[in-house]
Amino acid sequence: MKLKAPVHTSTHADSYYAATKNITTDYPQLTGDQTVDVCIVGAGFTGVATALELAERGYRVAVVEARHIGWGATGRNGGQLIRGIGDQPEQFANQIGQEGVAAIYQMGFEAVELVRERVRRYDIQCDLKMGYVDAAIKPQQLKGIFDEYEHLKQRNYAHELELLCENDLQQYVNSGRYIGGMVDMGSGHLHPLNLCLGEAQAAQQLGVQFFEQSPVVDIVKRKQPCVVTEKGRITCQFLVLAGNAYLGNLEPKIGKKVLPAGSYMIATQKLEDSLWQSLIPKDSAICDASLALDYFRLSADKRLLFGGMCNYSGRDPKDITASLRPKMLRVFPQLANTTIDYQWGGMIGIGANRMPQIGRLSSNIYYAQAYSGHGVNATHMAGRVLAEAISSQSERIDTFARISHMTFPGGRYLRSPLLALGMLWYRLKEAV
Repeated sequence: MKLKAPVHTSTHADSYYAATKNITTDYPQLTGDQTVDVCIVGAGFTGVATALELAERGYRVAVVEARHIGWGATGRNGGQLIRGIGDQPEQFANQIGQEGVAAIYQMGFEAVELVRERVRRYDIQCDLKMGYVDAAIKPQQLKGIFDEYEHLKQRNYAHELELLCENDLQQYVNSGRYIGGMVDMGSGHLHPLNLCLGEAQAAQQLGVQFFEQSPVVDIVKRKQPCVVTEKGRITCQFLVLAGNAYLGNLEPKIGKKVLPAGSYMIATQKLEDSLWQSLIPKDSAICDASLALDYFRLSADKRLLFGGMCNYSGRDPKDITASLRPKMLRVFPQLANTTIDYQWGGMIGIGANRMPQIGRLSSNIYYAQAYSGHGVNATHMAGRVLAEAISSQSERIDTFARISHMTFPGGRYLRSPLLALGMLWYRLKEAV
């Protein structure tokens, strides 16, 4: 059954990232009939990273995007490049074994190196800077961070780690809110939209075709799948579905396993040197260890970029600044007189078990989605895993494919409120 083309604004969100993007894309709409080796639906990090991986391997690739490259969560997120894939891979040991657990941990480390190497190889100007801090508000959180330090050491993590007491932490984040934490020099932060746009430019130079403003209305599943838009179609040997939170009902089998949830950010005015240096002296990225976490960092022009909400209700806040500014001031009361220049939000894809969903629908249809707010690195690893599977270079996709993923209950209209109730329970439990 054909779907109606979604009605959405095609321009990027009015964000700090859109205002400072290096490249303005104007790829054509898909018209007429095309034939390629691989067609990818969605031009966020997953789609673009997969396209680049495949182009490097010599495949003819086309990417079909409903709006603009990086329009969704890719161009709106916190820009934090943090080690790891999924939440506690050990919980899946009964499905993937200890070998599988170890493989996911190693891929979580590899993902960051993949991004760093790609930025170097293609000279992508995306303000990449290493240095990241996990910060604890409560003693139980601090114990969890200390346990993570020991775990990373046991896994032979290759980068500098340092545990921080409250006084030491002031060197990284000068706030009275935190009691300690850990600095990780193998993680960091960047301008996510510029990273994606730079990767797309590199992919195009390798022959990848991009089609913007081309919502997919139908997928014909057959020996050679066919992707149909209002004005054209692409026949391919392999199909990759990379729509994540924006996939909708295009493929219900996986669409029901990912929940679109709202995520929001603000950006301050440019800060004076003396002020930003007193707040985040080493220009690190910071996340606290709460379930409803705050995350923040400095932009290249020294604004504070602050995020701290994930809305499961399906309704955006009336005023993002009014919702986030008190959270920012709870961390940095020094910013009470600072202007907020940008506010924005968008949808991220949440999976019930917080592990990315990477697999096959058939022998020639692949997908990756549900990064649960940690997609900058995980999407790039997904792109590599998908490219390896399509080119028969490895079977790492089977590790992910063996993990079962729950279909959200309640149908299309009830699953968001049900999850919102569930998350409220966990937040109350954490508070107690």
